[in-house]
Amino acid sequence: MSGAAVTVVIPVWNGRGLLLRLLEKLEAQTYPIAEVLAIDNGSEDGAAEAAEQNGARVLRLGANLGFSRAVNCGVEACRTDLVALVNSDVEPEPEWLARLAAALESREVWFATGKILSAVDRNLIDGTYDLISRAACAWRKGQGRPDGPEYSQSREISMAPATAALFRTELFERAGRFDEAFESYLEDVDFGLRCALGGFKGRYVADAIAYHQGSASLGKWNPQTVRRIARNQVYLLAKHYPAGLLRQQWWPILVGQTLWGLVALRHGAGWAFAMGKLDGWHGWQGWRRRVACDDRQATRLPHLLQDFEREIEQVQRRTGFDWYWKVYFLLTSGAN
Repeated sequence: MSGAAVTVVIPVWNGRGLLLRLLEKLEAQTYPIAEVLAIDNGSEDGAAEAAEQNGARVLRLGANLGFSRAVNCGVEACRTDLVALVNSDVEPEPEWLARLAAALESREVWFATGKILSAVDRNLIDGTYDLISRAACAWRKGQGRPDGPEYSQSREISMAPATAALFRTELFERAGRFDEAFESYLEDVDFGLRCALGGFKGRYVADAIAYHQGSASLGKWNPQTVRRIARNQVYLLAKHYPAGLLRQQWWPILVGQTLWGLVALRHGAGWAFAMGKLDGWHGWQGWRRRVACDDRQATRLPHLLQDFEREIEQVQRRTGFDWYWKVYFLLTSGAN
């Protein structure tokens, strides 16, 4: 796939200054970009107009319809073999896209992501790739920790954050688009689980560097953010976990999600967490009727979760436990 054309899709909701910075960084990429598509979710600060003035094609949704809808609109409008999804508050280094594209030279690789550092403190990891526990609580490996050797080895992965990643456009036909019921948050984890169950592997490219402002739209512990994450954790369970797995793993699920609620409470968002769980519960039966867990999920998902959780435990052990994971593994007897 040498020299495959790339479209960059940028979901946009305000943040004009950050978007202009990203467009400047895309201009500096050493790998050619066929088109930049800004999908505007009803910005009110001139972000869409600024994108047009700087050479991007803008698709206006007219209102904030969520990150998932914006991504899907961008993928549908994509005319190239590769599509990069990039948050508007990301600053990729000049070789970022070239290094991700090189990983996709192998037909075994369907997507690639790199090392994402904090734009506020460039010695800290913002994210690498996603892992998920039996509790359906995701961890972006290394988030908030000092950069180091643990995050500097390229490797095969199963889930890439949609913050800044490159995909084969065909993957969205084979694994499906982002689920718009998730709106924003954990939609990439849902997509990643579908990829993993379908056998579509990705690559973590350690020297493909980008910097991320992080939660630029609402803030990490904004009540709306917490409510959606809490709801979408339930959606992941309802959508992907067969009944037998729910019965088998009820204790890790209860422990993991309760602990996440305590984290939210500690940040003043306990009520938002509770409302999110209520939202998820209200949608539970609809999800269970709508989504039939197939044999592949019944047989493969437990093994995937086991592998993900084992990696979480090993990384935590090597680099120092966060209190959440320390308590979680203590109460659930560690990774199975």
